[in-house]
Amino acid sequence: MSCRTPRAVRKSVRWFRRDGEFIVSALLLGRVNKSADVGGRFIPTHRTRVRRHPERARYDRQTVYDILDQAFVCHVAFISDGTPFVVPTNYVRVGDTLYLHGSVGSRMMKVLATGAPFSLCVTLLDGIVFAPTAVGHSLNYRSVVVLGNAKVIEDADAKLYAMREFVEYVARGRWPMVRAPNESDIARTMILAVRLVEASAKVRTGFAVDGREEYHDGTWTGVLPLKLTPGEPIRDPRGDRTVLVPDNIRHYSHPQ
Repeated sequence: MSCRTPRAVRKSVRWFRRDGEFIVSALLLGRVNKSADVGGRFIPTHRTRVRRHPERARYDRQTVYDILDQAFVCHVAFISDGTPFVVPTNYVRVGDTLYLHGSVGSRMMKVLATGAPFSLCVTLLDGIVFAPTAVGHSLNYRSVVVLGNAKVIEDADAKLYAMREFVEYVARGRWPMVRAPNESDIARTMILAVRLVEASAKVRTGFAVDGREEYHDGTWTGVLPLKLTPGEPIRDPRGDRTVLVPDNIRHYSHPQ
C-alpha cells in the first residue's frame, strides 16, 4: 500500500512501520489545537457554556477525555433537508481528535462530510438517585457535548490507521487476530475527523437535593450505583471451536 499523502498533509504527518504496514502517527493526527486550549482547558463559548447548574460544568480536557474514553456510543445531531436527526454511532478519540466511521452511503456521513455543523453527546450513567419527594429523584451521570465540523480522511493509509484505532479501542490486541481491511473495505468506509475545539462536560454526583424538612421515616433514600460490566462470552457457532476465548475478552475491561 502506498504511503503517499497530499502535499498539504505530508508536512504534518509522520509515518512508521508496524506489523509490515505504514501507520500514520497518532500524536500528529491528534495534535492539540492550542487556540482552543488554555492550561489544559477548553475555552467555554456561548454554545458550550453550561447554564443550568453551572457548578456541574467541567471544561478541563482531562475530564472530557476521561468520559469520552469510557463510552462506546455517541449520539450525533445534524440537519438533513431541513429535518433534524439524532443518530447513535461509535467513535474513537486519538489525542485532540474524534474519529467517526460509517458507510459512504450513510446519510449522516454524507451530511457531515460537507462540513455542515453538528453536535454529538456522550453520557455515562453512574447511578439512580432516590429522593424523599417524587420530583427530587434524579440520576448521577457524566456527559460530554461536542460541537464542530468534520473533515473527510481521504488518504487510504490514514483511513487504515483510523480503522485500526476503532478496533483497538474496543479490545486492545484484537487487530492482529483478525483480517485487516482490504481495498474494498477501505473504499466502502468513510472516516471523518472531528477536532475537539468546542466541548464541555457536565457531572452530577451525590444524593438528592431536597431540603432536610422533606426527609421523614418510612422512605428509603440514597443512590443505587450503576456500572457497565461484561458477561460471559458467547461463542459464534460459525467460528473455530478449537480456539479458546482470548484473555483480552475473557478478562475484558474498559477503558483498555
